[in-house]
Amino acid sequence: MVGVEGNEAEFCFFRPAARRVDLVGDFNQWREGQAPMARGPDGYWRARLKLPPGRFRFRYRADGTWFTDFAAFGIEPGPGGWNSVVEVV
Repeated sequence: MVGVEGNEAEFCFFRPAARRVDLVGDFNQWREGQAPMARGPDGYWRARLKLPPGRFRFRYRADGTWFTDFAAFGIEPGPGGWNSVVEVV
């Protein structure tokens, strides 16, 4: 799930058994390692990013597997599957 307040977006992804989760999308040229997520004791991985106004596509990459966030602002088809969407006003 993702929430936006002002120009800051908070991404949350539940994957308690994961060893590594990256937030990957338009905002970092789809490169892993640019926005690593931090695991909380509740099993959720979180990342906060400051983003300019716009519409951005993203996915989570957990231990080498891609995941779509169906609780985001929407989804769109992409070359590797469904991309999640976040909008910053």
